Amino acid sequence: MTDYVTRAGIEVDPELASFIESQVIAPLGRDAADFWQGFAELLDRFVPLNRNLLQIRQALQSKIDAWHEERAGKPHDAAAYRQLLEEIEYLVPEPGDFTIGTENVDPEIAAMAGPQLVVPILNARFLLNAANARWGSLYDAFYGTDTLDAPPAKPGGYDEARGAAVIAAAKSFMDEAVPLADGKKWADLTDVKGHGIPLADPAQCVGWNDKACLFKSHGLHIEVVFDADHSIGKTDPANIADINLEAALTTIADCEDSVAAVDAEDKLLAYRNWLGVIRGDLSESFDKGGRTVTRALSDDRNYTSPDSKEFALPGRSLMFVRNVGHLMTNPAMRWQGDEIPEGIMDAVITSAIGAHDVAGLGKYGNSRCGSIYIVKPKMHGPDECAFTNDLFDAAEDLLGLPRHTIKVGVMDEERRTSANLAACIHAVKDRIVFINTGFLDRTGDEIHTSMRAGPMMRKGEMKSSAWLKAYEARNVGIGLAHGLSGRAQIGKGMWAAPDLMGQMMIEKIGHLRAGANTAWVPSPTAATLHAIHYHREDVFEIQKGLEDAAELDDLLTIPLADGTNWSEDEIAEELDNNCQGLLGYVVRWIDQGVGCSKVPDLNDVGLMEDRATLRISSQHIANWLLHGVISQEQVMQSLLRMAAKVDEQNAGDPDYEPLLENQDGAAFSAAKDLIFKGIDQPSGYTEPLLHAWRLRKKSGA
Repeated sequence: MTDYVTRAGIEVDPELASFIESQVIAPLGRDAADFWQGFAELLDRFVPLNRNLLQIRQALQSKIDAWHEERAGKPHDAAAYRQLLEEIEYLVPEPGDFTIGTENVDPEIAAMAGPQLVVPILNARFLLNAANARWGSLYDAFYGTDTLDAPPAKPGGYDEARGAAVIAAAKSFMDEAVPLADGKKWADLTDVKGHGIPLADPAQCVGWNDKACLFKSHGLHIEVVFDADHSIGKTDPANIADINLEAALTTIADCEDSVAAVDAEDKLLAYRNWLGVIRGDLSESFDKGGRTVTRALSDDRNYTSPDSKEFALPGRSLMFVRNVGHLMTNPAMRWQGDEIPEGIMDAVITSAIGAHDVAGLGKYGNSRCGSIYIVKPKMHGPDECAFTNDLFDAAEDLLGLPRHTIKVGVMDEERRTSANLAACIHAVKDRIVFINTGFLDRTGDEIHTSMRAGPMMRKGEMKSSAWLKAYEARNVGIGLAHGLSGRAQIGKGMWAAPDLMGQMMIEKIGHLRAGANTAWVPSPTAATLHAIHYHREDVFEIQKGLEDAAELDDLLTIPLADGTNWSEDEIAEELDNNCQGLLGYVVRWIDQGVGCSKVPDLNDVGLMEDRATLRISSQHIANWLLHGVISQEQVMQSLLRMAAKVDEQNAGDPDYEPLLENQDGAAFSAAKDLIFKGIDQPSGYTEPLLHAWRLRKKSGA
């Protein structure tokens, strides 16, 4: 039982209250009592509105469920279905022509195209790595991944053959991005004097310092390091020691799907890490090879321009923070006897921390335009977007910030949002800074919304389904139609296989060609490699030539497996795939509090899993159970088989608690609940069950 202190009627965890008062509010020069009173007034206004929005979600879902149940066994009638969605106001009228009015947006968002990282905010080491991924060594990225058509590095120190392949590939990239005059190649450069590199376009050289020349291509910087004393540079004909790419322009510090934050202890860690990033003093020490290493935020990079002016480039990503959605509450605070809506708490506290940056209190500064960047996930339709807009207005008023200081990134990952995307953008049109497709959560909501329509196609087939193609195209088309190009990001989702960088380099350039000026990658190394794509394609030019958005009717096509007769082997394969991924993720979430991890799949390929992937797996099994494709007995048999597989895959983890030995434990129990109670979960979300079981695990119950 949590002991609370009371502030203006709000019950607050004592450590969290102390942190807010001493480290967040006091440095802003604001009175703590006034802050708490304003916070209480904000809660009095927004908590009932939040509750009402959730009730609307459930009412709409109940009407859709009833419609499908009344037509069970009949062919799907697309026209009648759309009429239903319009009648119940699931679909709302289009807002007409408009252009977003967002102002004071940093160039990393508005004017540049490049990779974006998403990192769990609870892990300070990962958070620092991601923030520092603004720059990455191309030599290192090539050397340690499967991107080259060359044998991998041999163990036991530097592999000269691998190194030669890396250098050749890096210089070949330079021939593309920064070509030399007269058809010369970077591999042929020798004895470079000063800054006398013969460029085809001399304007591409934008600066230098004692060790490096700085170039620019498609708005991104490339730093070529010259060092005759370096182990690599001294053997290079031009003394090139490394090539550094400007990579992760933006990073999202995630309070949501990639973390397991269930109580005041977890939320306090999240807020402390966010404050550390904003103040610039976050650091983390850890053991590496028997010695203690301390990681901190990178300094800016200083150069001299061709006209002899000194300038600096940021050493760090521009940081967003992703709040949680509208659904969950958290025991860290209570209001009128109930847990506070976590999204409201996040909005106020992460904005208050962001206000330190606006006030210039940080070591480095995050936004050079005086903005606070918050990503808002899992909103269902324009009314929920309007709620967020009003909430951010209120947070600005509470903190004394100018209107629209707080910017919003809208995750287009729920069906009612993608079906009404223009209206959602309109609801936040003066503070929106990105729209981003999230295939994983979007698929989970697709399944849950149409749960009673019939059995869904297999997960792999979803990737080529009509609704998904329309979803991705509409996100770009609608964003462009309302003026996001040059003012905001239009983003695409995550590459989920961090060890398959070679395949990523083949496939992920498709995101640029589809018109996305940012896309998610799973690691700093992946950001460095993905940056190559932005030198190969000019996204802003591509956006100018894109066609109009896909039709709404295509988006509303339900991915039913009509007429499909799967074999027993196909059914077992699909079920095992779902159960293995679900167990592999849940066991770490519940037992170790790890919200994002590289979970080996059935073929032992590591895939980045978070709550969105879990949502798909659990909802897909629940759907097949509901429609008799599989039985409860088959599910249990698969869970036991896959528990053995997951136990084997985690055998080397000293903190791992085997599933088969703990079938009555919290992790295995949570996995069963996610499946067998999946139909009843709000929008198919996994958070309510995960939080409940994680709290039981933490309490030792």
